[in-house]
Amino acid sequence: MEIKKVSIIGLGALGILFANHLAKKMPPSDLRIIADQDRLYKYKQDGVYCNGEPCEFNYVTPEEEVLPADLIIFTVKYNGLVEAIKAVHNHVGENTIILSALNGVTSEGLIGQVYGMEKVLYCVAQGMDAVKEGNELTYHNMGLLCFGDREAGAPSTKVKRVSAFFDKTEFPYIVDTDMPKRMWGKLMLNVGVNQAVAVYGGGYGVIQNEGEARDTMIGAMREVMILAQKEGINLTEDDLNYWLDVLSKLSPLGKPSMLQDVEAKRYSEVELFAGTVLELGEKHGISTPVNQRLYDEIKSREANY
Repeated sequence: MEIKKVSIIGLGALGILFANHLAKKMPPSDLRIIADQDRLYKYKQDGVYCNGEPCEFNYVTPEEEVLPADLIIFTVKYNGLVEAIKAVHNHVGENTIILSALNGVTSEGLIGQVYGMEKVLYCVAQGMDAVKEGNELTYHNMGLLCFGDREAGAPSTKVKRVSAFFDKTEFPYIVDTDMPKRMWGKLMLNVGVNQAVAVYGGGYGVIQNEGEARDTMIGAMREVMILAQKEGINLTEDDLNYWLDVLSKLSPLGKPSMLQDVEAKRYSEVELFAGTVLELGEKHGISTPVNQRLYDEIKSREANY
């Protein structure tokens, strides 16, 4: 069954990035951007721009009756996930496949509780250096989506359907046959890079060069590695080095989402990153001092907003 109709919810950095690409490869009516009335008014009033070019998107409100989507992509922040899950209701049909590009390892389960885990593929977004300021997105590297089944093994029919669609639309992707490990690897990356750059500032360049910020990032990542082992996920130094190589290819001036939040005085996803690590550390009786320090620093800054 060919994927034709796609719905995206969340028009932040990733949402604009993905929608801008797909809008150039699909009939306008087949790509729907789900947005409530307030957001819809803002998008139409102010416009949405990607690398300086205006984006022409097909917007629909959550209340509109539409044909079910073949593919739904969640690109909201974690604190907007519950609202987004409700908002996609009219887009979910019997054969809908759902990808969540959110950080962390919990969004798929929350979506699956409502619409069924059989509709959800595991997914991580990686390699992009998109920066969103107001209604304008800039990027050098689009990155890719890495996705696969919830259990390790040969790709399912659902995975092959999404792969065929991404091939047709020239959307960059990787299929991983061990997505649980990949997702924990991405959590390890985010716990390190998002939090270290948010605290030290200066964009990706601050952790690409030797120094205190890079050491802090790697220390936070190693704490995740230890906890992953306790959770049955075999993260190793090879995995850490893989993600460091991914980071080395990003624009030094690019900014992770948490730094963008800190600079805009928005509440960040620190609970999803260090908060998760601290909770797992307590569960397994393992000290996580680097993440504790990062958590305290970021929460302290947020308390002054």
